[in-house]
Amino acid sequence: MAHEKNHDYHILSPSLWPFLGALAGFTMLFGMVLMISPEVDNNQPWVFLAGLVGVLYVMFGWWSEVIAESKAGDHTPVVRIGLRYGFIMFIMSEVMFFAAWFWAFFKNAMYPMGPLSPIKDGVWPPVGIETFDPWHLPLINTLILLLSGCAATWAHHALVHENNRSDMKWGLTIAIVLGALFTAFQAYEYSHAAFGFSGNIYGATFFMATGFHGFHVIIGTIFLFVCLLRTLQGDFTPEQHVGFEAAAWYWHFVDVIWLFLFAAVYIWGG
Repeated sequence: MAHEKNHDYHILSPSLWPFLGALAGFTMLFGMVLMISPEVDNNQPWVFLAGLVGVLYVMFGWWSEVIAESKAGDHTPVVRIGLRYGFIMFIMSEVMFFAAWFWAFFKNAMYPMGPLSPIKDGVWPPVGIETFDPWHLPLINTLILLLSGCAATWAHHALVHENNRSDMKWGLTIAIVLGALFTAFQAYEYSHAAFGFSGNIYGATFFMATGFHGFHVIIGTIFLFVCLLRTLQGDFTPEQHVGFEAAAWYWHFVDVIWLFLFAAVYIWGG
C-alpha cells in the first residue's frame, strides 16, 4: 500500500515546538540580560519570567508528545539509538558550556589581575576575599551528590537487570531527596558567602560556575522526579527506558562536573 510504513524510522509531522522553544529561550535570555544590566532602570524580572514560563510550557508539551509516541510504539530500536546519540551530543554541549567557566576561573587564578598587570600579576584570591572552607559544607554536599548518583544507579540496575520496580522507585526517591537536599545546602552556603557576585572577579567566576551547576542540579532533580511519576504509572521496561536512561546519564554528568568544581574551585582555587 502507498502509505504503509515499511521501515523502522519515525517520520515526524511538522511541529511548532522548535520555533516556540527558540522564541521562549530567547525571551528568557534577553530578560536575564535586562534583569542584571546596570544600564537598565528598575531591573524588573518580568521578561525573564515570561520567557521561563514559555520554556517550561514547551518542555512539558514537547516531551509529553515524545512520551505519547513511545507508548504508541513509534520508538523502535533504531529510533531509540538516535535518541541516545542525540542526548549524548547534548551532554557534550553541556561539557563545553562548563569548560568556558572553568577557563575563566583558571585564567584568573593563575594570572590574577593587579595594579601592575600585566608586568606583575596580582594575588588570588583577591585581597579581602574570604573563601569557603572546602572541608565543611562543600564536602558534605559532595558526599550528598555522590550518594544521589549511587541511588540513581541502583534504580537503573533494578530496572534493567532485575525488572524490580519496587527498588527502582526507592532508588529514584532517594536520588530526588538527596538532590533537593544538595540544592538547599547550596542556597544556605550562598546566603553565608563573605563575597558578592559583582565587584570582584573571584565572586563572579565562583557564582557563575557553581550557580549554573546548581541550576543543572535543579533540572536533574525535576528530570528524575518526572521519571518517578512515570514509574508509578507503569512506564519503562527493561527493553524500553530511554527517558530514564537519559535522566541517569544527566545526573551522572552533574556529579562529575561537581567533582571538578569541588577540586578546582573550592580546594585548589580557594
